Amino acid sequence: MKAVIPVAGIGSRLKPHTYFLPKVLLNVAGKPILKHILDDLLTLDLEEIILVTGHLGDDIEKYVRSNFTANFRFVSQEEPLGLGHAIWCASEYFDGQPLIIILGDTIFEIDFNNFLKNKECSSLGVKEVDDPSRFGVVVTNEKGEITKLVEKPENFISNLAIVGVYYINNSDLLSICLDELLEKQIKTRGEFQLTDALQLMIDKGEKFLTFPVEGWYDCGKPETLLLTNKHLLTRNTFYGNLPDCVIIPPVYIAEDAIVKRSVIGPFTTIASGAKVIDSVIKNSIISDGASVESYLLDSSIIGNDAIVQGSFYQINVGNASEIII
Repeated sequence: MKAVIPVAGIGSRLKPHTYFLPKVLLNVAGKPILKHILDDLLTLDLEEIILVTGHLGDDIEKYVRSNFTANFRFVSQEEPLGLGHAIWCASEYFDGQPLIIILGDTIFEIDFNNFLKNKECSSLGVKEVDDPSRFGVVVTNEKGEITKLVEKPENFISNLAIVGVYYINNSDLLSICLDELLEKQIKTRGEFQLTDALQLMIDKGEKFLTFPVEGWYDCGKPETLLLTNKHLLTRNTFYGNLPDCVIIPPVYIAEDAIVKRSVIGPFTTIASGAKVIDSVIKNSIISDGASVESYLLDSSIIGNDAIVQGSFYQINVGNASEIII
């Protein structure tokens, strides 16, 4: 079995952080998004993990090879033509093996061994959502088999959203259907969609079932990245002895971070090599090597090696006065 992780996205909604750092390497709850995904995948017996890169792909490859020893292959998606096109770029390396496809900008809480317990049938991870028009959705029959997949339906047909975890039992047929998308220029919303290729597989007789995924955490926008950070910290809080600080859990403070005379938390990540001095920080992510001094932060993301510095004031305020700084 192989895994395919598309990580070619530019991360437009996370600018300015993604100008110089790939989206999947943004820190959340103490480690990059991609590391959360790979740590889970590497509990499985995989022959190879294929990463489809694009924007800043060399940085992704350097990070992965420096931090993991598994068998990785890196494939470049030269143009951002959609998720279906990204998977097509990797298709020559499927080798007829079953596949796990997992999106690179989303963190899942999933028991992969349970997800794969029925390896004789392809399956898609799904979750019930309130607004299915924002997602690709599945329609099932009375047997629970998927009969139709629709990308961002304008009219309600199902509330089972495709969350971005796929098990493909027949990768040869997936390759054929991806080729058909490109040959016939089958596009939805201007892009080659993976859902269209999967629909072709269903139309050709491939059986697909669904698998419920409750833990599904988007990292594609600043606000959702912070929400994901908040959730993950409730499961993994860590900080050392900081006698001159006030710590309000849950927080994650890297062992080599420098934190002095500050109030930290709740829901705050301070990553490796970061420095926080004389500050109050809550619901925020302070990334690798960043420095924050004399500042109050809430719901903020400070990028790698960034410097945020304020100043203290000495003032005398008379009765019924208002000072706004």
